[in-house]
Amino acid sequence: MKTSSLIIMLCWLIGLLAVVAAGSGLFFHGGQSNHAFTTVRGEAAQIYGIGLYRYDSLMAGAGQRGVDFVTLLFGVPLLVLSAMRYRRRSARGGLLLAGVLTYFLYVYATLSVGIAFNAMFLVYVALFSASFYALVLLVTVINVPQLMTCLADGPSHRFIGGFLMASGLLTSAVWLEAPLTSLLTGNPPALLGHSTTLVTHALDLAIIVPAAFIAGVLVLRRNPLGYLIAVPLLILIVMLVPTIIAMTASQIRAGITFTTAEWIGPIVGFLILGALGILVTVRVLRRIPDEGVHC
Repeated sequence: MKTSSLIIMLCWLIGLLAVVAAGSGLFFHGGQSNHAFTTVRGEAAQIYGIGLYRYDSLMAGAGQRGVDFVTLLFGVPLLVLSAMRYRRRSARGGLLLAGVLTYFLYVYATLSVGIAFNAMFLVYVALFSASFYALVLLVTVINVPQLMTCLADGPSHRFIGGFLMASGLLTSAVWLEAPLTSLLTGNPPALLGHSTTLVTHALDLAIIVPAAFIAGVLVLRRNPLGYLIAVPLLILIVMLVPTIIAMTASQIRAGITFTTAEWIGPIVGFLILGALGILVTVRVLRRIPDEGVHC
């Protein structure tokens, strides 16, 4: 595992900016209480009305505060820990860092394009950019053939590849329901709120789902590139567990109620996926050396 001072500098920048952005979302409480709003489609939507996310829907604003909580409690500490291990040439630390950077990239890409403009917009864009380029640079210094050597006698390739493909199928099933139902009925998606499109659905269906299928197929073929894609995906899946718990708790506290289908699909379904992802990720990372490059 080669180290790069530029990657380390980008990680410190990401950590600092994330504390500013997430801290602002959690601790800034200006604005009024939530209120009704008529969307461009003539639908009634509830606006959060409080703090940094006061121009977002009640669902999005309350949910994003949950994401900010997880970013501060888990995301930033994991970033610091993995960056320090990577700096000591730890192969396991480098792969963990790739996963944490994927989490920050996903979160701040979503915030950059998916929520109402606020005072942190340029910070979101900076985090989006820094996470993207740090991840690209990190991928170039990972010894991919050596990675496969480390995992040759480790966890079952069929099990890991199957899990990744099952993750892609579950994510597809959950996120395709709303747009397909809307197309069939002619009505806007129920959770669209005041937004004009489904940003999270688009990102997951366009990037995460294909990545899960591609990684799954490559792992089943024992192609080392599959694990380079799989490990960041697995860590992103693991981060679903605290994120969904925090988002759901924040949304319930804001007065949102969920239907049985919503509990079973996006909430319970992704929680089960995340719990299984923890087991798979631990099994994979245990096979990667903590120091040096030899397995």
